[in-house]
Amino acid sequence: MSQPRREFILGLGSNLGDRAETLAHALRLLGQLPTVKVLAVSPAVDSAPVGYVDQPDFLNLCLAISCELNPDELLRQTLEIELRLGRRRTAERNGPRTLDIDLLFYEGGPWESPSVTLPHPRWKTRDFVMIPLGNLLQDPALAKHPAWASLATEVRSLPVGGQGLRAWQGPTPWKQAP
Repeated sequence: MSQPRREFILGLGSNLGDRAETLAHALRLLGQLPTVKVLAVSPAVDSAPVGYVDQPDFLNLCLAISCELNPDELLRQTLEIELRLGRRRTAERNGPRTLDIDLLFYEGGPWESPSVTLPHPRWKTRDFVMIPLGNLLQDPALAKHPAWASLATEVRSLPVGGQGLRAWQGPTPWKQAP
């Protein structure tokens, strides 16, 4: 018996290699997961690194998906995609990476497990999440969804500095992603 479909909002980032192509590849792989449907993708932002600053800039975006996975199952799948696209975890938690996929929000409400806490505990402190998230929540696929209406209001009410962020002016190969 299948699980009910639920929506998630994810954050993706890359700062090694061809960042735009890595994000596009990650979106294609996410869309190929069983039961996953990509609903909307935000515009990307080019962002200075946070924390460990001696590394290249990141390219970040947010996306919404629907699927029949619970957060722990989705996390396992996203970690496999990170690994497949060259992610190597190092001792430097905020260090350079080919791909980072963060689960940010779950339509099912808060989720707490040994591996996942949703909403993501640091989303409000990350302008590189809040700006793409604000744009994503305006997409027609999400704008009227009751699960995201209060989140959209909260995002609009939060201060966003935008320091170190620039609208991405490069190629957007993910626009072709399903």
